[in-house]
Amino acid sequence: MIGGLSLSNIQSLCRKYTSLSTTDIDKLKEIEATLSYYAELTDCYMFIDCMMENLPHAIVVAEAFPKTERGLYEKSVIGKFVFESFEPAVFAAFKNKEKSSMTRAITQEGITVEQNVVPLFNDQQQIMAVLIQEKKVDVQTTPKDDLQHMPFALIEHIVEPNSQPIPVVSDLLVESIILTNHENKVIYSNPAGYRFISELSGLERFDNVALDKSLPFLQEVYDKGDDVFFLEITIDRKSFIVKKIPIRDQNDKVTLLIIHDLTELKMKENELMMKTFAIREIHHRVKNNLQTVTSLLRLQMRNDLSASSADAFQEALNRIYSISSVYELILENEDNAEEKVDVIALSKKIGYKMVGTSNTSSIQLTFHHDNVQLFCHSKKAVSLALIICELLQNALKYAFIGREEGTIDIQFQKDASSISLHISDNGVGMQEVKASFGMEIITRLVEYDLAGTFLIIPSEQGTHTQIQFPVSEEVFILND
Repeated sequence: MIGGLSLSNIQSLCRKYTSLSTTDIDKLKEIEATLSYYAELTDCYMFIDCMMENLPHAIVVAEAFPKTERGLYEKSVIGKFVFESFEPAVFAAFKNKEKSSMTRAITQEGITVEQNVVPLFNDQQQIMAVLIQEKKVDVQTTPKDDLQHMPFALIEHIVEPNSQPIPVVSDLLVESIILTNHENKVIYSNPAGYRFISELSGLERFDNVALDKSLPFLQEVYDKGDDVFFLEITIDRKSFIVKKIPIRDQNDKVTLLIIHDLTELKMKENELMMKTFAIREIHHRVKNNLQTVTSLLRLQMRNDLSASSADAFQEALNRIYSISSVYELILENEDNAEEKVDVIALSKKIGYKMVGTSNTSSIQLTFHHDNVQLFCHSKKAVSLALIICELLQNALKYAFIGREEGTIDIQFQKDASSISLHISDNGVGMQEVKASFGMEIITRLVEYDLAGTFLIIPSEQGTHTQIQFPVSEEVFILND
């Protein structure tokens, strides 16, 4: 038995909260069996902490207390989470894979200790846990000259009996630092803490007033007893994170409150949210306006038009639909704050729509993208949409003259730094490249918007075109 917990219980902690293998856990059990001897030999408290699998915290899985030492820990801490902000030496040992020490550290129970931490390795030289040795430090015997070297974990103040706390740098902090005694009365506050209490309580003096009485919303913090406690509070349109740390002095219990004002951050988050809503509203209006233009063109097409005029109207409708598809894909994802557009989905949306509305409904579309997920921001997506639209229009208009069926293949390929879009068909082929409005659109968009190249590749059958452009901040591959 160690710290009142059986080895099987400690083993269950490792299995429940860590990713350690059975071999690693067995090694830790061997070390656990010797902890009590080291605790007696060194007159120190001994612990084993492991990193948690799904949280950025550690967890205490073993402990041993010296029999002659009393007052450091009143209860077992096995199973308690360990936070980096309170015990940086523990996490430094995990990160650096070497011994870490703090001559003046404060535990999450509010106790000042000297702490030495040693990493524990498995046979593969992977760190599986840390061994911690703690010895209580008598705060009163700390020389005042050493105050300048104390870490913030010591709350930057030393509370001495019958004396005022000695400030170090707390007066320079934007956080509110407040110390209260066993009656929850304020015994110290830095300037930020004074303003916090004064503004929310309306009191100018509060040294004899229980803080949970003048600020009732802090009652929940004090009700949590001797545990370290975090709480986010919103009151009078102000938001705060309150961190409570119990500190045991020799004669009295002192509670440290560290209060961080989140009001400005919340306001900026709200502003960002409003901007996001505004952008989405703009996208909605752009999409709706494009649909209005489409409706007007379709109404115009109902009039008696020549074949060439009808073709021109349909080409315009296809281009408008291609642009509208970009905004539809953006709006389909409500969490798409970065306005990322799935280019593969965009090409399919445009392709199926154009084939479905063309006079060559027997044409088959095939897509190949080798599991590439290609995304780009809205501006680049509009350019790609128009390029795909023009190339498909050319294929549907010229590739299958005199034929009732055919295939158009759209393929995306990638290498380390570029993306290639291939659109090919098995039609009659292109005898010569003619200058046209569509070809001018393609060339300008590829060269100026995508900083890429456009090629017509010789093919034994049909026409094969290639667009190649670099991967950039606005054009990127999410994953394979």
